[in-house]
Amino acid sequence: MHRLLARLVLYSDLTHGTILADLADVYRQREEDPQLAASPQGRTRLLAQVNSCAKRLLDLATTYGFNRDLWRDYLAFCLLTCENSFSLTAERRGAWEYGTVNDVARQDFEVFLALVRWDFTDLQQDLGTDVLTSLRSWQSIPKERSNYFGGVSGRVRALSDALAECQDAKQVFDLVSTTYRQNGVGLFGLNDAFRIRRLDTTQQRDAYTQAAYSVGALEFVPVNNAHPVRLSELVGYDLQKERLVANTEAFLDGRPANNVLLYGDAGTGKSTSVKALLGEYADRGLRMVEIYKYQFRDLSRVIEAIKHRNYRFIIFIDDLSFEENEVEYKFLKAVIEGGVESRPENVLIYATSNRRHLVRENWSDRADMEHDGDIHRSDTMEEKLSLAARFGVAINYSAPSPELYHEIVLELAAREIPEQAADEKALLKLADRWEIRHGGISGRTARQFIDYLAGGK
Repeated sequence: MHRLLARLVLYSDLTHGTILADLADVYRQREEDPQLAASPQGRTRLLAQVNSCAKRLLDLATTYGFNRDLWRDYLAFCLLTCENSFSLTAERRGAWEYGTVNDVARQDFEVFLALVRWDFTDLQQDLGTDVLTSLRSWQSIPKERSNYFGGVSGRVRALSDALAECQDAKQVFDLVSTTYRQNGVGLFGLNDAFRIRRLDTTQQRDAYTQAAYSVGALEFVPVNNAHPVRLSELVGYDLQKERLVANTEAFLDGRPANNVLLYGDAGTGKSTSVKALLGEYADRGLRMVEIYKYQFRDLSRVIEAIKHRNYRFIIFIDDLSFEENEVEYKFLKAVIEGGVESRPENVLIYATSNRRHLVRENWSDRADMEHDGDIHRSDTMEEKLSLAARFGVAINYSAPSPELYHEIVLELAAREIPEQAADEKALLKLADRWEIRHGGISGRTARQFIDYLAGGK
C-alpha cells in the first residue's frame, strides 16, 4: 500500500497525516522488518496502529453516515474533498479531453482503483484481527444515531457505489471528473451552508477527518443542520418572497442581480426567508456563508477564498445594525462597493435588519450647522445612509395584520396539531391571548404559540 501511495501526484496530500497514510505505514514497517509481526511487541505495536486507523474511520463514518463498505466510502470521501489542479479545473470547466494534468490524474486513479480492491487478509492474519474486513461489510449506521451530514453522506455513498462498478482507470477518470463538474470538490461541494472562524494555528488538523476547510487564517465550518424550511411553507409575505426569489434566480442564472436588504419588524420571517433559499436552490449551486458583525474585517478574505469557485455564494448577515460609535460598517461598505477590486459575479450579500438605514441616526445629524466640531453635518448623515444605499434591493417585512396573524396560526396548526386546528374559534382565542403576553403580533409569536401547544399535547 505504501508503494501505491508513493505513486500519487495530484492526490499526494493524502500521503501525510491521513488514515490512508497511517495504514500504509503499517505495511511499510511490515515490509522493512518481516519479523516485526512475529514478535509480541512488534505485533502489539502494529495492531494498535491498525486499531487507531479503524477507530478514526468509524468516527468519520459516524459523522457522515457512511455504510456498507466504510473503506470504499472513505476513499470516495478523499476524492471528493481533495482540492488540486485537476479537481478544481474539472469543477469549473469539466475535464479537458487532452492535457498533461488529465494523464497524471488517470495514473492517480489507477492507484485509487487498486485501493478500492485492496485485500487486507494477509495483514490481518499476521496480526490476529479481522477489524479491517469487518469495516468492508458494515451494517448501516442509523440516521438518528449519527452526527449526520445528510447531503455529504448521499454524495459520498453515490460515488462509492459507482467506484465499485469501475473496471479500469479511464472509467474512474470519467466518473470522478463528471462528479466534480456536477457537485464540486471539497467541503464547498459537499456542504451548502458555512460559518467562518479564525483558525487556531496551534492546532494541527487532518483535512480528511475534520469537518472544516481552511483558507489562510480563516476556517469555513459547515453547518450540518442548515434551516430545512421551504419558502412555500412561510405563510404570507408573498410579494416579498417574489422579489427575493426573482433576484436570487437572476443571480443563479448569471444575470445581473443586486445585494439585498430585508428590513422591518422583528419576528416577521426575514432571516427565515433567506435561509429557505438554500432548500430551494442548493442543488443549483447556491451556497451560503453566514458572518457576524465582528468578522467584517475578514470579509475581503472570505470573498477571496470563494470568488473562483463554481458556485453562487450568498454572504448572509443577520440582524445587521450599528450604533453611532461603531465603525465596522465602513468595512462592509468597502466590500460591497467602493474598493479597488470589484465584487465577484458569484457573490452577493443578503442582510436582515430591523432598521431601514442600518446605522443609528440622531436629530443632530440633520442639522446643517457646526455640531461637535463637524462643520458639515449633512455629510455625516450621508455617510450613515450610504451603507443602506449599497443594497440594490430593499424588501420590507412589516408586522402582520391581525388577519394575517390568524392565517399564520391556522396554517401552522393544520400542519402540526390538526386535532386542535379543527376548533378554529377556540384556537384563535388562545392565539390572541398568547400574543398579548409574548411580544405582540408576528410570525415568530405564531410559531412559538404553536410550539407551545404541540409540546403540551
